[in-house]
Amino acid sequence: MMFAENEINRILDDLENAYPEAACALNHGDVFELLVAVALSAQTTDKSVNEVTPALFEKYPDAEALASAEENELIETIRKIGLFRNKAKNLIAMSRELVRIHDGKVPGTYDELIKLPGVGRKTANVVLSVGFGQQRIAVDTHVFRVANRIGITDEKDVLGTEYALMEAIPEARWSRSHHSLIFHGRYCCTARKPKCGECCISGMCKTVRNDGDPHLLLSSEWLT
Repeated sequence: MMFAENEINRILDDLENAYPEAACALNHGDVFELLVAVALSAQTTDKSVNEVTPALFEKYPDAEALASAEENELIETIRKIGLFRNKAKNLIAMSRELVRIHDGKVPGTYDELIKLPGVGRKTANVVLSVGFGQQRIAVDTHVFRVANRIGITDEKDVLGTEYALMEAIPEARWSRSHHSLIFHGRYCCTARKPKCGECCISGMCKTVRNDGDPHLLLSSEWLT
């Protein structure tokens, strides 16, 4: 079941009404801190990232400082989060590239962002959306699961889901919809125990209406 444009807008309206506070949950003070926080968030909860970034940003407030960091010191600062060794290496390499090529500033284009070490499609889209105000859809595990469960998309991978969402959702709503889908996946349409009885859009959900298994799409690959 695919939705007509008016049905898509109704779903998005209901989600926005259910989660008026939906926004980036990563604490940051500028675009550089946002980039670092999003890069750290792969395969790690936002809550865990927010626990390590205050000390991280105090020690390394900008690209120049992080580019000069000792890797072992940085590892100790972010040890609480997943893949901390690899992330420490990437953060230093990323910061060195920012200093070398961009005068320490975060570039505002997709092509330049994904050239940075440790920055993939999801990270670039979040930075462009939250940091630069561009309309973007970043597909994380929540967005992938929820969009395909509901029936807005019918895709088997993250990239296909991103393209399908861009086709289905009006461009002016991309960024807000991204946050609404994340919040819905985090608080209602969870991976293992979806709260279908409490869902604000259960009447339109493909899985519920087709008597399907709400536990499908438990997770997806995490992209940086």
